[in-house]
Amino acid sequence: MARAPGEPGTGDRAAAPDAGRWAMLAVLCASLLLVAMDATILNVALPSLIDDLRPGALEQLWIIDVYGLVLGGLLVTTGAVGDRWGRKLLFLTGFVLFGLASVVAATSHSSGQLITGRVLLGLGGAMVMPSTLSLIRNIFTDDRERALAIGIWAAVAGAGACVGPLIGGFLVEHFAWQSAFWVNVPVVVVTVVAGIGLLPEYRAPQHGRLDWPGALLSVAGIVALAWGIKHVAKGSLHPGDVGVLLSGVVLLAVFARRQLRLDDPLLDVRLFRTGPFTAAALATLLAMLAIGAALFLISLWLQYVHGYSPAEAGLRTLPSALAMLAGSLSSPWLMHHLGVRAVLAVGLGALAAGFLLLALAPEPTTYPVVALVLAALGLGDGLAITASASVLVSSVPVERAGQAGAVSETCYELGVGLGVALLGSIHGAVYTGRMTGLPLHGSDLDTARESVGGAAEVAEGAAGDTGRRVLDAARAAFDTALTTTAYVSAGIVVAVTLLVVLMVPRGFKVTGGH
Repeated sequence: MARAPGEPGTGDRAAAPDAGRWAMLAVLCASLLLVAMDATILNVALPSLIDDLRPGALEQLWIIDVYGLVLGGLLVTTGAVGDRWGRKLLFLTGFVLFGLASVVAATSHSSGQLITGRVLLGLGGAMVMPSTLSLIRNIFTDDRERALAIGIWAAVAGAGACVGPLIGGFLVEHFAWQSAFWVNVPVVVVTVVAGIGLLPEYRAPQHGRLDWPGALLSVAGIVALAWGIKHVAKGSLHPGDVGVLLSGVVLLAVFARRQLRLDDPLLDVRLFRTGPFTAAALATLLAMLAIGAALFLISLWLQYVHGYSPAEAGLRTLPSALAMLAGSLSSPWLMHHLGVRAVLAVGLGALAAGFLLLALAPEPTTYPVVALVLAALGLGDGLAITASASVLVSSVPVERAGQAGAVSETCYELGVGLGVALLGSIHGAVYTGRMTGLPLHGSDLDTARESVGGAAEVAEGAAGDTGRRVLDAARAAFDTALTTTAYVSAGIVVAVTLLVVLMVPRGFKVTGGH
C-alpha cells in the first residue's frame, strides 16, 4: 500500500540527518540542471547546426522550442503518474529515457531526426521534473530550510537555462554541435546510480485511476495552443492556424471543466481560485518566457550581427547566469523581510527594466547595453522564480505537492517554449519585413529574407559587394527587429506585473502549507 508523504517509514525525511537531506537535494539539482540546460544549450549551436543539417526557418524554431513545449505539455500528466506509481520510479525511468534521447539527437543526420530526439528529450524531462519540487516539499519540513532549498533549486534551474549557451558554445567550438547532446550521457549515468542509492520512494495517498482522457485533453490543448500562437504570431491568419489556436483554448477549457468533476483529478484546478497561487504561476510563465526568448535572440545577435564564435557568444551571456544566482539565493531572505509581493514586484520590474533598456538603446545596439540587459533579466528571473516556487509548494496540502510542482515546472518549460515561439516569431516577422531592396533574386532572396542565418549563408556565397550589402541589411534588420521585440516584451511584462501585484495580498507570507 502507498505510504502517505511524511508518514513514518524508511522514506521519512523528517527523521533523516541533515547530510542525507542535502545529498538528496544535490541529486535532484543535478538532474534539474541538465533538463533546464537543454532548453537553451542549442541557442549558440544553431549556426553550426544550420550549416550541417540546413533546416528551414520553421524547422529551426521547432528544433529550439519543441523540447520545452513537449515537456510543458506532459508535466501535468507525468506529475499525476508519479504521485500514483512512485516519484522515484518516474524520476529514474525518465532520466534513463533522457539519456537515450540524447544519443538519438547526437547521431542525427536530418532535421527530422533531431526534432524527434528533442521530442524524446522533452518526454524524459517531463518524467524527471515533477519529482524535484514535490520531493523538496516532502524532504524539507522546516519553512526556512525549505525556502533555502527552493532558492537553491531555482538557482540551479535558472543557471541551467543561462549557462546552456555558455556550455553549448564551448562544446560546439571545440568539438561539434552533437557534443551538446553527448555531454548529457555521463551525467545521466552518474545521477541515476546516485538516485537509486539515495532517493526514497514517495506516493500520494490516492487510489483513483489515472484520468487518461483528461491527460489527452491537457497535452492536445497545450500543443494546439502553442502551435497556434507560433503561426499567428508569425503573421499567419490562415483559417487553419487560427482554428488550431482556438481549439487549444477550447480543449484546455474542457480539461478544466472535467477536472472539477473528478474526485481524484490530474490537476485540482480549484487551486487557481487562490490569488497567490495563480499569481505565482503567471510570474513563472512570464519570467521564463522573457529569459527564453531573450537568450535565444541575443545568442543569434552575438554570432550573426557581431561575428562572435559560439564560445565567445556563450561567454557573453554569463551576466544573466551570475545575476540569476544572486537573485535566487537572496530571494528567501528578501521574502522573509519584505514579503512575497515585494519580491515578485521587484523581480518582474527588473525584467521590464531590462527590456525597456534594450528597446530604448540607440541602434546599432552595443554589447555593454546587452550585458546590462542580461543582468537585469537574470536578476528578475532569479527573484521571481524563487518566490513563485515557494508560493506554489506552500499554498497546497502536502499530498498535492506533486500537482504544485507540475504547475510550477509546466509554467517554467512552457514559458521558455512560448517565449521562443511567440517573441521569436514576432522578431522573425519584423526581420522579414525589413529585408527589402536586396540585390538578390529567386531562392537566394527567399533564403536571405527568411532568417539571419540564411542571409549569412547567401552572403558567404555571393560575390564581393553583393555579399556585403546582404550581410549589412540582415544585421540592420535583425537589430531593428530586436528593438521591436523588446518593446512588445516590456509591455507584456508591465501588464502581468500589475496583475500579479493585485492578486497577492499585502503581507502575504510563505508558510508550511496546509
